[in-house]
Amino acid sequence: MALKILNALIAIVGGIGGAMLLFWILNKLSESLKGKWEDRVKPWAFAGPAILAIAVYLIYPALVTIQYSLANADSTGYVGFKNYTDLLTESEFLQVLLNNLLWILIVPAAVVVLGLGVAVLADRLRPRGEKLSKTIIFLPMAISMVGAATIWRAIYDYQPVGESQTGLLNGIVQLFGKDPVSWYQLDTLHFNSILLMIILTWTQVGYAMVLLSAAIKSVPEDTIEAGRIDGAGERKIFFSIVVPQIWGTVITVFITVLIGVMKVFDVVYVTTNGAFNTDVVGRRFYYEMFTSGNNGYAATIVVLLMIAIVPVLVYQVRQFRREEAAR
Repeated sequence: MALKILNALIAIVGGIGGAMLLFWILNKLSESLKGKWEDRVKPWAFAGPAILAIAVYLIYPALVTIQYSLANADSTGYVGFKNYTDLLTESEFLQVLLNNLLWILIVPAAVVVLGLGVAVLADRLRPRGEKLSKTIIFLPMAISMVGAATIWRAIYDYQPVGESQTGLLNGIVQLFGKDPVSWYQLDTLHFNSILLMIILTWTQVGYAMVLLSAAIKSVPEDTIEAGRIDGAGERKIFFSIVVPQIWGTVITVFITVLIGVMKVFDVVYVTTNGAFNTDVVGRRFYYEMFTSGNNGYAATIVVLLMIAIVPVLVYQVRQFRREEAAR
C-alpha cells in the first residue's frame, strides 16, 4: 500500500514538475530570440506540446482505427467496406442503432429539463436549504457509472415467484399482492431500455443543475424586474427572459450529455449486458473486440460512432463562437 502511494506521489510530482520544467525551458528559448521572432515562436512553444499530444493520442489512433475498419477480423488483410456493409445490413446491429437513437432522444432532453427544474426550485430555497438540496442531488455525479448501475440493480432486481424479493420495486409490488416483475425483460415499447436510461439520467441531473443554476443566477436582475413592471407573470418571465439568456448554457449541457449518451456502455454492461433488446453501440463494440475477437467489426463500430459525433462537435464549436461574438 505504501509503495503504491509512493508511486502515485512520484507520478504526480514528476508529471507536474516535468511539465513545468518543459514550459520553462521553452519559454527561455523563446525569449532568447529577438524582435518579432519571439512573438511568432512563443505561442507555438506553449501550444506545441498540446498539439503534439493530440496528434499522438487522438489523431494517430483515429487513423489506425479507420485502417483496421477496412481489414478482416484479425487485421491480416484488407476487405474494403465489407465490414460497413455487413454491419449496416445486419438486423441485430440496426436494432442496436435504434436503441442508441432512443437514448439520444430521451436522456439529454430529460437531463436538461430535470436539471433546469431542480435549479429553479433550489434557488427559491433559503441558502442553507439550497446548499443541502443541491449537495444531495449532485451526489450521484460522484459515483462511477458502474457503481450507479449496481445501486439500481438492487432496485430492479427480480427473484422468481415464491422466493424472497431483494429488489425494491418488486418488494413494493408484493406489498400490493402482485407477482414480482422481471423489469429487464419488459422490452415492449423499449420499457426496459427506459429503465436503464433512468440510471444515466439520475447521475447527470446534478451536473446539469449546477451549470444551469449558475447561469440563472447570472441573469441580470434588472431585466427580470423590467418584465415584472410590464406585467409579465413568473412563467412568462422565465420562458421569455431567463431561458433566452441562459440558452447557451442549456445547449452546452445538452451536447455534453448527448456525447456521453452516444458512448454509453457501463450502465448496459452491468445491468443486462445487452440482453432483452437493450444493447447499445458501446456494448456491441466491447463484445466484438474482446469477446468475439473481430477487430474489423469493432473498429468499424468506432468509426461509425466518430462519424456520428463529429457533427455534434462542429455544432458545439460554432455555438461557442456565436456566444463569443455576441459578447
